[in-house]
Formats: sequence, structure tokens, C-alpha cells
Amino acid sequence: MFDDLIFCPVCENDTEHTLIKSGQENLVRCEECGTVHSVEVQRERLVNLKVIVSSGERSETYYAKIPAKEMLRVGDELLVDDPSKDVVMTEIASLETDRRVNSALAEETKTLWARATDEVPLKISVYRKGKTHSFKISVPGDEVFEVGESRKEEGFRFIIVKMKLRGEGFADSAEAKDIQRIWGREI
Repeated sequence: MFDDLIFCPVCENDTEHTLIKSGQENLVRCEECGTVHSVEVQRERLVNLKVIVSSGERSETYYAKIPAKEMLRVGDELLVDDPSKDVVMTEIASLETDRRVNSALAEETKTLWARATDEVPLKISVYRKGKTHSFKISVPGDEVFEVGESRKEEGFRFIIVKMKLRGEGFADSAEAKDIQRIWGREI
């Protein structure tokens, strides 16, 4: 069975069909009347898109095959699978067509800038004996941090008291990929 309904020439309606044979034209059987007929397979055109992925302080160029009609938007997650490099999970930071835009079809996009989100740098500031100590750690992007949680990092044991998000505002709980900075108080 197919997910989509297929037009049956005998029933003259869209009905459920079973695949009998696949190829350049699929051979299918209508579930309503039993008629066997062929259906042309529509191939999805792919574009080879240049993706510049930033990870911390360094950037690397990747090339990813993406369906031409896929709508890309700033803030969307995108799995970049370049056959000559590692696979990396990213968040779209910027799109370039003839100019910088917030959304565009893949076929209209010349270059896509993205931020790696599978492993992210996380800035932490810990208040200790009248001084604030800042440092950066590397954590999985999907690791969740919460206000009130106690942590031990870089020789400091602290409670998270505040978290600033990358977009706007603050949160009581968030994934590392969405956090700009964490403030803590030593315990």
C-alpha cells in the first residue's frame, strides 16, 4: 500500500493501491476494483548546496544534496551529510540567494550558513567569593540544563541561577544548543 491515493482509470477516482512491481514506472493494483495499471514515478530533483558550518571559532565548507523544492528557513535544523566528510546536525543561521533572506527554496539558495548543534561550546560564569569566573565547556547540543540544577565543571561546584538564550530572553530549562550563557553560584 502507498501513503498517497493514486488515480484509478477504471474507478475514475483516487483510491488505495498495492505496489506489484517497481521500476521507472510502478505497476500497481487498485484495491477497489482490482485493475492493474502503471504509474509514472516522479523523481525528486536534488541540488548540491554549499553549506558553511560554524563550530565554535572555526568554520568548514560542506556540500549537501537537498531536494530542490524544499523550503529552507533560518532557525530550522538541517542534517548535513557530505559524503567526503562527517555527518553533522546544524541549525540554519543564514541563507543567501541574490541577497541574505530568512527563507528560500533550496534551488534558489546559493550558500547556506549553519551552526553545528551536535556538539556546542557553552559559556558559563560562576560567582565565587566576590569574583566571577568565566569558562567555556563543550557539551552535546541536546543536553538539557535547568535553573536550580547543581553541576561540577572546571573545578567549580555550582548551582545554575540564570540562563540566557541565543534568541531573546531567559529560560528556566533549555537544551545547550539554545543557550548563550549560564550563570551559577558556587556551593
